[in-house]
Amino acid sequence: MARVAGAETLTARVRKQLHRARIGLRRAGVDYFRGDGSDWIALAALLLTVPAIATATITVPDWCPPAALVLPVVVGGLLLRPSSLLLLYAGAAAALITEAAILGPYSQGPSRVTPGTVLVVGAVGLVGLVIAQFRSRVGVPWRRGGTMLFDLRERIRVQSKLPKLPKGWHREMALRPAGGQSFSGDFVVAGRTNGGRTLEVVLTDVSGKGMDAASRALLLSGAFGGLLGSLPPHAFLPAANAYLLRQDWDEGFATSIHLVLDLDSGDYELLSAGHLPALQLSAGTGRWEEQGAEGPLLGVYDGAQFDPIKGTLRPGDVLMLFTDGLVESAERELTEGIDRLTGEADRYVASGFHGAAWHLIEAVAKDVNDDRALLLICRD
Repeated sequence: MARVAGAETLTARVRKQLHRARIGLRRAGVDYFRGDGSDWIALAALLLTVPAIATATITVPDWCPPAALVLPVVVGGLLLRPSSLLLLYAGAAAALITEAAILGPYSQGPSRVTPGTVLVVGAVGLVGLVIAQFRSRVGVPWRRGGTMLFDLRERIRVQSKLPKLPKGWHREMALRPAGGQSFSGDFVVAGRTNGGRTLEVVLTDVSGKGMDAASRALLLSGAFGGLLGSLPPHAFLPAANAYLLRQDWDEGFATSIHLVLDLDSGDYELLSAGHLPALQLSAGTGRWEEQGAEGPLLGVYDGAQFDPIKGTLRPGDVLMLFTDGLVESAERELTEGIDRLTGEADRYVASGFHGAAWHLIEAVAKDVNDDRALLLICRD
């Protein structure tokens, strides 16, 4: 019996060791796929490419000139770490010396290793080293580093999605960053609270535009998304203001407008932090009216107060929230921009504003070098 128990204990130990080995192998594989692992495979492949190119240059110079060595140098600058890149450059330099020695200084045509060839390969190598140093300094993985930016962009897009509304309501949102970039200083966080009976939407415009404001917008959108629904509506903007002040940014202010809408009755409250007023279309009169709440900018001073205004969306009414990039520019005043926006919006009254948000930005502020965001809430 003791012998059987000892055998079972040994088997359990072996299984445990195999399990740990599998976990270690799996983690290594995941790290390699994500780009956090070693780059020796890429380095070995590129080092093998260098003598292959040198051999082709010597044997068939018409098809493979000496300048072809820039190909592994370029790929290495995009994939390798700086230390590995220097090894690749040493191999490329040895290949150039070998080609010059074998082909001789009197060879003619594309097979000749000229000073210009050396300068071209050296210049490309210098650029690749600068790129590798930059990636190493910012901590971007040696491979698939671009997926990080893609993931950040998708996170902003997902966070800006509006929740589904019950029957009788329609919502739309469009966001266009400045200069056709993928990142914006405007963002939206939204959610249904109070058991789904209340819609809360916060539209924020961070100081700056495009890539300059993207990092701050990403940080604030995550923080605001956590605050929304976790605090009473009247406590949201004071908490957001305190959070912004704690960041102590040089250019750290933002404007924001907070909509709290009762989906059963249509009653709403608007709280503003230095943001432009909302516009409400009354189905009874067919006129647009400004709904502007009072409140200071976020991130300016502590203890700021934000007083709400109240209103009601009746059947057929529309509420429009937007950022200043849509209606204000150096060429036109704010009142002119708002008049143009409401004039274009009147075209979509008959269609119930379905598909209107994106087209309104195109019609009103297509070529404006500023972030633009537009949100429509319609009661059918």
